[in-house]
Amino acid sequence: MTPGSLVLLHAPGATSASWGDVPEMLRSSGLDVFAPDVPEDAGVRYVARASLVIGAAGPAAPLVLAAYGAAGPLLPAIALAQRAAHRPVGGYVFVDADLPRALRAHDHDHDGLGEESRVPIPPDWPEAPCGYLRTLAGCSAQSGHDGTVREARLRGWPVIEQEPPVTVAQALGGLVATL
Repeated sequence: MTPGSLVLLHAPGATSASWGDVPEMLRSSGLDVFAPDVPEDAGVRYVARASLVIGAAGPAAPLVLAAYGAAGPLLPAIALAQRAAHRPVGGYVFVDADLPRALRAHDHDHDGLGEESRVPIPPDWPEAPCGYLRTLAGCSAQSGHDGTVREARLRGWPVIEQEPPVTVAQALGGLVATL
């Protein structure tokens, strides 16, 4: 797919600098890329702030939302806010990211995240294609992503595992094109 805008969301508690040169490299390949700084580190607050920042930027639809790390589970809620503002979402990309998990009635704060970090998943999610990108950094830093990659494949999502000499930007751009 060709997105109107590709929105790159950093992990809560980080900044857009965590994307490195990826935004500029994607722009040089002709994509409209927006990598906002979202100065929140909790789930619900991050979703609200990201939604406001995206709306203020006036991105072109359809959006492709790409999340890095802990921003992954927040994508469904961010997308719901975008759709409520009449900005359609055309796809989702998880970059070395955790996947959204449904909240169950008996879930408690066993993981230490706190209630403010829990964000419900809209019942119609995903309403757009999803893909998963595992980078070299994700391979070496987080061996726990093996299960996440396997789960993405089981869901039928395209999965790309970055290998040299392909850059993260090239791999991400290729994955977006397959959605």
